[in-house]
Amino acid sequence: MTYQHVDQTYFDLINDVLTNGVEKTDRTGTGTISVFGRQCRYDLTKGFPIITSKRVHWKSVVGELLWFLKGDTNIKWLKENGISIWDEWADKDGNLGPVYGKQWRSWTSLVTDLSSELHMKDGIGFIPTYKDKSIDQIKDVIQQIKTNPDSRRLIVSTWNVADIPQMALAPCHGLPIQFDVTNGKLSCQVYIRSNDLGLGNPFNVASYALLTHIIAQVCDLTAGELIITIGNLHIYSNHVEALKQQLHRTPYPMAHLLLDERVKDVDSFTFDDIKIMNYQHHPSIKLPVAV
Repeated sequence: MTYQHVDQTYFDLINDVLTNGVEKTDRTGTGTISVFGRQCRYDLTKGFPIITSKRVHWKSVVGELLWFLKGDTNIKWLKENGISIWDEWADKDGNLGPVYGKQWRSWTSLVTDLSSELHMKDGIGFIPTYKDKSIDQIKDVIQQIKTNPDSRRLIVSTWNVADIPQMALAPCHGLPIQFDVTNGKLSCQVYIRSNDLGLGNPFNVASYALLTHIIAQVCDLTAGELIITIGNLHIYSNHVEALKQQLHRTPYPMAHLLLDERVKDVDSFTFDDIKIMNYQHHPSIKLPVAV
């Protein structure tokens, strides 16, 4: 299969939306141009897919992913590390509700409590009692990759229907995340239900590429392919002109990721263990965030 430079894939998405998109209203009241149902593929063996036609804030990419992997749902740790990308959605105490980290590391499920007595109700049958069970999806999928790499159930999901009303923002990505092991390479396919092309897409691609590299290293594999499948792909109306200008920028060579090879535990990665090498980029493009 032939892969494009990450920026060319991004430019193709912009042109697709500008050419084929339909104007739609949205939750934020800003207005969008949208298309539905797109897919992009990135060969992680050829370079790290972080776009070069504008600067993507690498520290925020790394910090948010580490924050997810910590299972954290309060912005305090992010703020302490100079990352503000979740500020607009947090409450006065910094809480976001059961967002990504909660679902990845401690998805709560009710299970039958076999250790308790079963109670008779109205003489017609036994009523079991239940208890909460916390499911660490990241830990479980790593164990599955190591012990049953041909499984078709190497999945982490963020879309917990019961918890969505308590979330500050319903999950946009990771619905689900599916891994595959082939010939010693770990690939990842991510479903994104709603993808803001101006701000979200470059960040999401870099974040899931980094996650794939981290999980691969923990499982003694190499990173293979990242596949991003998108539901609603959109450009906000107040981003259109900036993205049209970005199309005229000439991309730089792709950057490369360097992980500290000594780190083999997903919970042990720090900022210092994760570095982006040879990241040349054009200046940042300031775009308003739709909340």
